[in-house]
Amino acid sequence: MSRQLSSFEYSVPVVVVGGGACGCTAALAAKAGGAEVLLIEQDAHPYGTTSMSQGLIAAAGTRSQAEKGVEDSAEVFFEDIMTKTRGLADPVIARTIAKNSGPAIDWLTDYCDIPFEVDLGFKPSYGNSRFRAHGWPGHGGEDLLNLMHRRLDDHGVDVMLGCRLTDIFTDESGAVSGISITQPDGSVEELGCEALVLACGGFAGNREMIEHYMPELKSARYNGHEGSRGDGILLGAKLGGKLADMSSYQGYAMLSDPHGITLSPISLVEGAVLVNAHGKRFVDESIDIAGMMLEVLPQPEGHVWVIYDQEIEQRSLYVPEMAELKRLNAPKEADDLAGLAEAIKVDPQALAETMADVARADEAGEPDAMGRDWSTLHVPEPPYLALKVTGAYYHTQGGLQIDEKARVVKEDGTPIPNLFAGGGNARAVSGPGHWGYMPAMGLCTAVSLGRVAGMSAAEVVAEEVSGA
Repeated sequence: MSRQLSSFEYSVPVVVVGGGACGCTAALAAKAGGAEVLLIEQDAHPYGTTSMSQGLIAAAGTRSQAEKGVEDSAEVFFEDIMTKTRGLADPVIARTIAKNSGPAIDWLTDYCDIPFEVDLGFKPSYGNSRFRAHGWPGHGGEDLLNLMHRRLDDHGVDVMLGCRLTDIFTDESGAVSGISITQPDGSVEELGCEALVLACGGFAGNREMIEHYMPELKSARYNGHEGSRGDGILLGAKLGGKLADMSSYQGYAMLSDPHGITLSPISLVEGAVLVNAHGKRFVDESIDIAGMMLEVLPQPEGHVWVIYDQEIEQRSLYVPEMAELKRLNAPKEADDLAGLAEAIKVDPQALAETMADVARADEAGEPDAMGRDWSTLHVPEPPYLALKVTGAYYHTQGGLQIDEKARVVKEDGTPIPNLFAGGGNARAVSGPGHWGYMPAMGLCTAVSLGRVAGMSAAEVVAEEVSGA
């Protein structure tokens, strides 16, 4: 529907839709750029994908990296992304994220007083060639999001909770002129805006879209926010926005069962192995952190066991989720492999042969039967520990095509001048499938593109003011 900005009774210069890490970063950046901002969040209490994450953000060229002697750069990050995605990630978006990831982390540290540090316990792996995961030590995604919302209040960003975006209006030129939102009581409110940022999550909670774009996930477990229904993506496409990489997603092979707590990949990076209900390995655990989900799901009984030891546990206990699993007495413990086989109900001979193959490969300096290289890994030793885990998908990686300013791009390649997207609403940099996902890239995409979108939105408002 075509409507002019002047037709709305009430208008705000910048509207940001979505109260996760992307939306918060966009709103804070737009506010820092001099624009008045309204953030709209569909939940009565902000939670979403950010809160369900481990709070880690990949970034290159940060002060924290430099302080800890980590040499990294936007160019190295870009090359890592393109290598991991077999050259199929969008190079413009990949370069935009790589270039803006480090400045976003440093800016959030300075402007928002969020104490990010590079995590030296998360070794380079699964596509990242440098120590690149940044977090808030001792805290996860929920703490991070709560702090970001406090910063919204500190910096005077208005927030409306419990409101869902239901329509976007454009003027005769095709630029966004306003939106329609539905209140908790079902009433509809319309307001104008000079710039709109879509940051309201992907479509992982929309089963119809999942089955259409990712049929292999039809019966897979979803470990994410049910509010991720693709609203922003669908409305952006309705305006002519191009969709890309819609078959891309982040899967994960280590969701603890029955606790529903995500086990950090640090255990695998250090040397843990996965065995199925028969006590046998079935995958090289070092290759594809996301794609292993598809290897786990068809295993007997639909679950597997992570086998590790006390040394690996100690190296990863600083991660809140690992500490919580230990507090819950979730790991099975045994003094030897026979005892472990009994504890986890697997064939003792098969488990012994599995671990013997690992030990032989380590001693010989050769890859094991699964092709895994043990030259830099710790082989689990008695006493042993094991956690029962299953596979799940966490969030989608496809969405609206954007340019280097995070503007939504139409099929003909032209941008919608004042419509921006980031986080789960925008095409990310995992390529067209699960195999291109790199650790900590979900929140990297959120804050990097969120800040770009917020700054770009503020620029649009400033241009309107100067041209008035």
